Amino acid sequence: QVQLVESGGGLVQPGGSLRLSCVVSGSIFTMYHMGWYRQAPGKQRELVALITRDGMTNYVDSVKGRFTISRDNAKNTVYLQMNSLKPEDTAVYYCNADRRLVVISRGDFGSWGQGTQVTVSS
Repeated sequence: QVQLVESGGGLVQPGGSLRLSCVVSGSIFTMYHMGWYRQAPGKQRELVALITRDGMTNYVDSVKGRFTISRDNAKNTVYLQMNSLKPEDTAVYYCNADRRLVVISRGDFGSWGQGTQVTVSS
């Protein structure tokens, strides 16, 4: 079973940057595709970015050109670099892992970590 610990959230002004981290333990990290998700108050959780075990990436349109997902297999960690943050990026951000890319794409997980709060406000 995979354990996930997200960190790096906080309060930032519009236009600012944050880097989120997600440390994975409990299994072989290199076998997993990874996804970053977010859930804003009153909204459904959405997939923000994914990175395959081979390093291919994909993003939701609203963050393209501003967010970058990456992974460090030596550290069992996936990152989300967030630049040019907007108030609408405010949400709790979660990561998750699966060996099946379709599961990452659908966000169809039975359990989630505690997430990390990102608040973009002046």
